[in-house]
Amino acid sequence: MPGDRAAHLVSADILRSDPPPRLVLLDVRAGSAGRASYQREHLPGARFADIDTDLAGTATPESGARPLPRPDDLTTALHRWGINPDSTVVVYDDARTVQAARAWWVLRWAGVGAVRILDGGLRAWIAANGEVTAEPAPPATGTATARPGALPVADTAAVAELPEHGVLLDARPRAHYFGEGEYTGHIPGAVTAPIFDDFDEHGLLRDEQTLRTRYLDLGLGTAHPAASYCGSAMAAALQVFVLATLGIEIALYPGSLSQWAADPTRPIVGGTASPAALSNS
Repeated sequence: MPGDRAAHLVSADILRSDPPPRLVLLDVRAGSAGRASYQREHLPGARFADIDTDLAGTATPESGARPLPRPDDLTTALHRWGINPDSTVVVYDDARTVQAARAWWVLRWAGVGAVRILDGGLRAWIAANGEVTAEPAPPATGTATARPGALPVADTAAVAELPEHGVLLDARPRAHYFGEGEYTGHIPGAVTAPIFDDFDEHGLLRDEQTLRTRYLDLGLGTAHPAASYCGSAMAAALQVFVLATLGIEIALYPGSLSQWAADPTRPIVGGTASPAALSNS
């Protein structure tokens, strides 16, 4: 995985002045509220991608809150969005990049080769005097096929063993890691690594040296394997993305803590499970 930021991230200024060829824009939000927000304003030409129906499968008591989508279902969505094998896809949201990162991860995992996140999302686009519209994008028919496996995943058994020989990152806020309030604690051996520490007050990704120093201090940058989790593989997908901009590949635990906590025999340090809260991260 290349470490060049430009392979994974695009600024609003660059997207306005020098958009990539064969561009497909995806506005990634959740549910009816997300669709209503999209209908009020979005980047011209952007198509709507629902975080729960397009970029996740059907949850079961054992799967975690947001299991990975079925390849056939995802292929149908790729066609509806107009994604072809040679497309460059730019994803964005209005939710601190978390939802866009889920889209980035799912698309990359499914074999879509050129996917970038709009740095700072819709807010940064508007701040850069980018145009927004309420006009829906015209229908499209893409030809790309979802071929899962292009990014690494870790299952529950691997995550349980990982802290013995690698690094398991918990991407949620520290309060959630320590089990404060309604939120649960953490998987044994996990290291607290809140993902929003990687962004500035404007929601823009911090500079490369700051990020490298941070993750080196957390134990990455060595030959040891690593993975990230959160509540439902949203914030963790953003952490995988941030590390990809540094050329560091780690696995995602798609089930995350919502799957881990589904089995009461699995230990949780510093708290008790709260499935409803876990589904929001």
